[in-house]
Amino acid sequence: MSSNHRTRLMIPILIIALGVGWLLTAEQVGGINWIWTIMLGVVGILAFVVSGFDKVSVVIGPFFLIASVLSILRQVGHLRVDVEVPLLVITIGVLLLIAQQRVIPAPAWLVPLGGDDKKQ
Repeated sequence: MSSNHRTRLMIPILIIALGVGWLLTAEQVGGINWIWTIMLGVVGILAFVVSGFDKVSVVIGPFFLIASVLSILRQVGHLRVDVEVPLLVITIGVLLLIAQQRVIPAPAWLVPLGGDDKKQ
Protein backbone atom coordinates (compact mmCIF):
# COMPACT_ATOMS: atom_id res chain seq x y z
CA MET A 1 0.00 0.00 0.00
CA SER A 2 1.49 3.33 -1.04
CA SER A 3 2.12 6.10 1.46
CA ASN A 4 -0.31 8.40 -0.39
CA HIS A 5 -3.07 5.78 -0.21
CA ARG A 6 -2.47 5.26 3.52
CA THR A 7 -2.57 9.02 4.15
CA ARG A 8 -5.90 9.33 2.30
CA LEU A 9 -7.39 6.72 4.63
CA MET A 10 -6.54 8.77 7.73
CA ILE A 11 -9.50 11.19 7.70
CA PRO A 12 -12.21 8.54 7.11
CA ILE A 13 -10.72 6.30 9.81
CA LEU A 14 -10.55 9.20 12.28
CA ILE A 15 -14.17 10.15 11.53
CA ILE A 16 -15.37 6.55 11.99
CA ALA A 17 -13.44 6.25 15.27
CA LEU A 18 -14.91 9.56 16.44
CA GLY A 19 -18.43 8.34 15.64
CA VAL A 20 -17.90 5.01 17.41
CA GLY A 21 -16.45 6.76 20.45
CA TRP A 22 -19.30 9.24 20.49
CA LEU A 23 -21.90 6.47 20.30
CA LEU A 24 -20.26 4.42 23.06
CA THR A 25 -19.99 7.52 25.26
CA ALA A 26 -23.62 8.50 24.57
CA GLU A 27 -24.72 4.98 25.52
CA GLN A 28 -22.57 5.26 28.67
CA VAL A 29 -20.78 1.99 27.97
CA GLY A 30 -18.53 1.28 30.93
CA GLY A 31 -18.73 4.85 32.20
CA ILE A 32 -15.77 5.76 29.97
CA ASN A 33 -15.27 8.77 27.70
CA TRP A 34 -14.80 6.59 24.64
CA ILE A 35 -14.30 9.50 22.24
CA TRP A 36 -11.08 10.47 24.02
CA THR A 37 -9.91 6.93 24.61
CA ILE A 38 -10.57 5.63 21.09
CA MET A 39 -9.01 8.69 19.47
CA LEU A 40 -5.82 8.19 21.51
CA GLY A 41 -5.64 4.59 20.32
CA VAL A 42 -6.41 5.44 16.70
CA VAL A 43 -3.69 8.11 16.63
CA GLY A 44 -1.27 5.48 17.95
CA ILE A 45 -2.24 3.00 15.25
CA LEU A 46 -2.25 5.60 12.48
CA ALA A 47 1.31 6.61 13.40
CA PHE A 48 2.41 3.18 12.16
CA VAL A 49 -0.04 3.01 9.25
CA VAL A 50 1.01 6.36 7.81
CA SER A 51 4.69 6.40 8.68
CA GLY A 52 5.59 2.72 8.87
CA PHE A 53 8.25 1.71 11.38
CA ASP A 54 10.69 4.55 12.00
CA LYS A 55 12.17 6.71 14.77
CA VAL A 56 9.06 8.89 14.94
CA SER A 57 6.36 6.22 14.78
CA VAL A 58 8.17 4.08 17.37
CA VAL A 59 7.67 6.94 19.84
CA ILE A 60 4.27 8.30 18.81
CA GLY A 61 2.48 5.00 18.14
CA PRO A 62 3.15 3.19 21.43
CA PHE A 63 2.83 6.41 23.45
CA PHE A 64 -0.73 7.05 22.29
CA LEU A 65 -1.69 3.37 22.62
CA ILE A 66 -0.37 3.29 26.20
CA ALA A 67 -2.10 6.62 26.92
CA SER A 68 -5.36 5.07 25.71
CA VAL A 69 -5.01 2.08 28.03
CA LEU A 70 -4.02 4.26 30.99
CA SER A 71 -7.01 6.51 30.26
CA ILE A 72 -9.36 3.54 30.54
CA LEU A 73 -7.71 2.41 33.78
CA ARG A 74 -8.07 5.92 35.23
CA GLN A 75 -11.69 6.29 34.16
CA VAL A 76 -12.74 2.99 35.73
CA GLY A 77 -10.98 3.85 38.97
CA HIS A 78 -7.95 1.55 38.79
CA LEU A 79 -5.44 4.38 38.35
CA ARG A 80 -5.21 7.86 39.81
CA VAL A 81 -4.32 10.81 37.58
CA ASP A 82 -1.36 11.62 39.84
CA VAL A 83 0.03 8.20 38.89
CA GLU A 84 -1.09 8.26 35.23
CA VAL A 85 0.80 11.42 34.32
CA PRO A 86 4.20 10.31 35.72
CA LEU A 87 3.72 6.96 33.97
CA LEU A 88 3.21 8.81 30.69
CA VAL A 89 6.35 10.90 31.30
CA ILE A 90 8.36 7.75 31.99
CA THR A 91 6.85 6.10 28.90
CA ILE A 92 7.85 8.94 26.58
CA GLY A 93 11.38 8.87 28.00
CA VAL A 94 11.73 5.13 27.48
CA LEU A 95 10.33 5.38 23.95
CA LEU A 96 12.74 8.21 23.11
CA LEU A 97 15.62 6.01 24.31
CA ILE A 98 14.37 3.12 22.18
CA ALA A 99 14.14 5.40 19.15
CA GLN A 100 17.88 6.12 19.46
CA GLN A 101 18.72 2.55 18.44
CA ARG A 102 20.53 2.40 15.11
CA VAL A 103 18.37 -0.46 13.84
CA ILE A 104 15.34 1.84 13.82
CA PRO A 105 15.38 3.86 10.59
CA ALA A 106 14.90 7.61 10.34
CA PRO A 107 11.57 8.66 8.82
CA ALA A 108 11.51 8.93 5.03
CA TRP A 109 10.46 12.59 5.20
CA LEU A 110 13.56 13.53 7.18
CA VAL A 111 16.16 14.76 4.73
CA PRO A 112 19.60 15.86 5.88
CA LEU A 113 20.20 19.59 5.54
CA GLY A 114 22.54 20.49 2.71
CA GLY A 115 21.20 17.95 0.23
CA ASP A 116 23.93 15.47 -0.70
CA ASP A 117 26.13 14.10 2.02
CA LYS A 118 29.27 14.67 -0.09
CA LYS A 119 32.43 15.42 1.80
CA GLN A 120 34.38 18.36 0.59
